[in-house]
Amino acid sequence: MIVGGTAATDSSKKAQKTYLRSVLNVHLTGFRRNTTRVESPIIGFTEEDARRLHHPHDDALVVSIRVGDYNIHRVLIDNGSSADILYYLAFQQMGIDRARLMPASAPFIGFGGTRVFPIGFITLPVTVGDYLQELTRNVMFLMVDGSSAYNGILGRPILNSWKAATSTYHLMIKFPTDYGIGELQGNQATARECYIAMLEMEDYHQTMCIEEQRTVAELVEELEEIMLNESKLERMTRIGTLACQPVRQALITFLRRNQDVFAWNHEDMPGIDPFVIVHKLNVNPSTPPVWQKKRVFAPERERAIAQEVEKLLEAGFIREVYYLEWLANVVMVKKTSGKWQMCVDFMDLNKACPKDSYPLPRIDALVDSTARHQLLSFMDAFSGYNQIKMEESDQEKMSFVTNQGLFYYKVMPFGLKNAGATYQRLMDKMFAHQIGRNVQVYVDDMLVKSPLEKDHPSDL
Repeated sequence: MIVGGTAATDSSKKAQKTYLRSVLNVHLTGFRRNTTRVESPIIGFTEEDARRLHHPHDDALVVSIRVGDYNIHRVLIDNGSSADILYYLAFQQMGIDRARLMPASAPFIGFGGTRVFPIGFITLPVTVGDYLQELTRNVMFLMVDGSSAYNGILGRPILNSWKAATSTYHLMIKFPTDYGIGELQGNQATARECYIAMLEMEDYHQTMCIEEQRTVAELVEELEEIMLNESKLERMTRIGTLACQPVRQALITFLRRNQDVFAWNHEDMPGIDPFVIVHKLNVNPSTPPVWQKKRVFAPERERAIAQEVEKLLEAGFIREVYYLEWLANVVMVKKTSGKWQMCVDFMDLNKACPKDSYPLPRIDALVDSTARHQLLSFMDAFSGYNQIKMEESDQEKMSFVTNQGLFYYKVMPFGLKNAGATYQRLMDKMFAHQIGRNVQVYVDDMLVKSPLEKDHPSDL
């Protein structure tokens, strides 16, 4: 159950009083018959409605809806929610101006009594159904900044405004329209994908449940920590324990011999020569620059921002700026380790840039390509995006504001529209002779694979 979240209330006490008055009104008028109500057509479900599904099932009702000019997928229908919710990440991808958000003071109360405060609310038109049998209603979405496999949750307010009937067995919603009964079908495959994604979230921070760590599956192989440098005890890596002893010993020797390729801090990262690749924004010259108003952060986040700015300055990744065209705010994201990661809200700048359609590898194809290989090594690029320099003429466009001043990136930061495509292009160029043979790369995640474990050190 998701309780509360009514954005129009000034305080929780006022909300309780208003609700108690409405309960009293129900008791007083519950036995009176309203003779002026217009009768709606009878809504029913048949076995024919369920033929498209795989049975038996206990899947959630997950649908796609049209919100304004956008098609929003992975929307959960939840009869237990007293509010209609839109997750902030989906809101950002829609490109709607954050200034349209209205403040919300009332919290959600979810499973276990957890309180979650929305960051605001916004009213948007929602359209469901097919032509003629379609329905459009304005919906007040409460905005939640959290992790979820879903983009939104539709609760009782919108379902009641549709006069909708839901069936979890048929994975379908039916509602009356001026031209007959409209239908909104759930997607069973998407529902199962979302369910699996929610189980695999380690940092499970959502409206209904907050946990620090959630373990779903145990590792199939124990990992052993290996010291790479005896004079620097903190420099460790891990290897599996299932390989035969000669191979494990060869791997340990190999890793210690090549410890210079490990990056422990930004000083260990020389970066990519601009002659190889640089990142260009290609900003539309007809788009006017946007200056975002500075946001206020809690003291804990301000301390994390100050520390990150100091690190970036020492590494030479950012530079102070005095006269700027564009200005963005920083966004703090909590990592699974519990530490804060600083990103920049480049939403306005991204809207002014064309999309780079360079293709990313298909995840399922990468997974399938590792079959029948005896040994795998996984590598992750240290601050991978920051290793690519920015085109000099574009650097000042990536200015951001903090309490420490105004700065801009000299290297490619996280959060840019085409950063992933640029990085994948670099990886494909670097590993052109190995990809598909003994290497697979997805952006900054690399995998080295060997059909025979004895060949793995040479593949590495």
